Order: sequence, then C-alpha cells, then structure tokens
Amino acid sequence: MKPALRAVLLSSLAAVFSFGSVSCASARLVASAEEYYTLGMAYFDLGRYEEAEQWLGRARRVDKTKIASEYNLGRIAFERGRYNEALKYFEQILERDPENILALRASSYTKIKLSDIEGAEEYYGRVLRLVPESYDDGYNYALVLFTLDKNERAEEVLLKYDLIIDANSDAVLLLARIQAKLGKVEAVDNFDRYLQVKPDNKVRFEYAEILEKSEFYARALEEYRAVLNEIPQGGSSAADGGLARPQILFTIARLLLIAEAGSDSGITALSRAVEEGFNDIPALEAVLEEPGIDEAQKEEIRRIISGIESGGDAGGEENGEDGEPENPEIPRISAGQDA
Repeated sequence: MKPALRAVLLSSLAAVFSFGSVSCASARLVASAEEYYTLGMAYFDLGRYEEAEQWLGRARRVDKTKIASEYNLGRIAFERGRYNEALKYFEQILERDPENILALRASSYTKIKLSDIEGAEEYYGRVLRLVPESYDDGYNYALVLFTLDKNERAEEVLLKYDLIIDANSDAVLLLARIQAKLGKVEAVDNFDRYLQVKPDNKVRFEYAEILEKSEFYARALEEYRAVLNEIPQGGSSAADGGLARPQILFTIARLLLIAEAGSDSGITALSRAVEEGFNDIPALEAVLEEPGIDEAQKEEIRRIISGIESGGDAGGEENGEDGEPENPEIPRISAGQDA
C-alpha cells in the first residue's frame, strides 16, 4: 500500500480507538483482532516500530492473529537489532508448529546474526527436509556449510541445483570457492565462468591463487598482473576487497621466484614490492623455505629483510574473508495466514 493510503488508514483507525465510552454506536466500532493487526502492520510499513509493537502485541492475544502477530513482532525485533528477542518470537512459533517454514527461515537468519552458525545450519537443514526443491534455501544452506568449513556437504547440497546454478553467477562463485577449499581443479573453470559475467578484482585474485595452486603458473601470473593494473599506484580500494599493490607485487614476485627459478625477475619484482611499502617479514622468510630458490636469490631476500628491519618495525597485512551468509529479508505475512 502506498504511504499516502497508509496515512489515511492510520488516521481512520486511530479515530476508532479514540472513543472512551462504550455506547451502542461506539460498541460497533470496537476493533477486532484483525484491525489491531492491520494497524500494527501499517505502522510497521511506515517504520514506526514502537506503535507497531503496541498494536501487534494486542493482536497476538487472539488465537486467529497470534502466530502472524508474533512473527511480525519478531521481524520488528530483528529490524531493530534485538536478535535474541527476535529469536524468542520465532522459536515460540516453532514450539507450536515445528514445520513452520517461515519461522524456520527467520530463525536461521537470526542465528546467523547471533553468530550461531551451527544453529543456522540446523534450521536450514530442517527447511530443506520440508522443501527440498527450494533453491534459495539450498543456496543459503550451502553458504552456511561453507562458512563452517563443511565443504564436501556444501558442494553436495549446491550441486543438486545444477540447472539453476548455470543461470546464477553468485551460485557459480560459491561453488568455485567450495571446490577451491576442497582442492578440486573444477574450481578453475567455475571461477572463470563467474568472471566472464562479473569482472571483480577480489575474485580475480582468488582465481589467480587457485591457478597457482594448480600449477598453471603462466595463467596465474597473467591474472595477478591484471589485478595489479586495475589498482592505482600507492593505493588500494574497498571496491577491490582491500587489495593493495604491495601485497599483489609480493605475490607476483613469490610466484616468479618459484616458477622462474634462476631468473632475476622474481628479485626485481620483490624489490619493487618493498619500494611500494611491502614489509611483511614472516611472508618473506617463508619464501626462503620454497624449494628451487637458489642460494644467490636467498641471499638477496635476506638482504631485503635486513633492509626492512633497519628501516622500522615490520608488520604483515591481514586479509579478511567473506563469511556471513546472505540474510534475505524476513518476509511479511497477512493476518490469519500461518507464519
């Protein structure tokens, strides 16, 4: 309903509730539970949550609107960040109706917000036992499993929707990341499929890492350099997932030292990385342990480390990872409709 119509409705219903006497005429205007519910949802849609809670609280006292009111009181608590309270409402519904799909989904979203990923896994598992054909629930269940590092199960769940995956780039990316964790070469093709549709530097960097692990060194270097070319000198971008030029330059240098043993290109790239600000000494020391790097190159790396140490404290960069599953908006239901 449009905001203007909502305002008219609120005005009309407020007039109904303003009567103090219980004359024969006014008695006919006494609100039913459905009217309480309608007024509560009108306030909800206007973002006036305190008033919405007031009227939905009245509506939940009547059986016909109890479940719908509790569900939407849970939605209000969720919207306002009161996640424990929201979960209480949803789980009260599940105590009476353990197969309530909307309450199960809402409980899953709320568990994620409470960082209880294992609890979200349990609820999504229950949802899929009831509606195994639901792609959206399958995707989110797979994402939760991926977050819990249950990658074999995550891949199994996602591949049940292979026809939908082909048309959904986000599912392709999730599958690629799952297969990368499992060390499957199929991840290479799925990262490539995603990037053909949605170019993204952070994903391209992940793709290059998988190519490197699969020993496709030339392709990995090509992708690392493509990412580097997109980031301005001296900077990094939030749009690129926080990738910074010094870290990328170091990654390229490390790969050159491994893939082109005996060449000076790796040391040259490493020096450039340090010039642009790379100072992660533990990462440099780890390169010294790589097989195939000759003693002359190791000596150059030690010299670079000494230069960093003499220039000030060294500190590595931490790279964050995406982990929270998507939280779809908790949907609305109508009065009298089971949540």
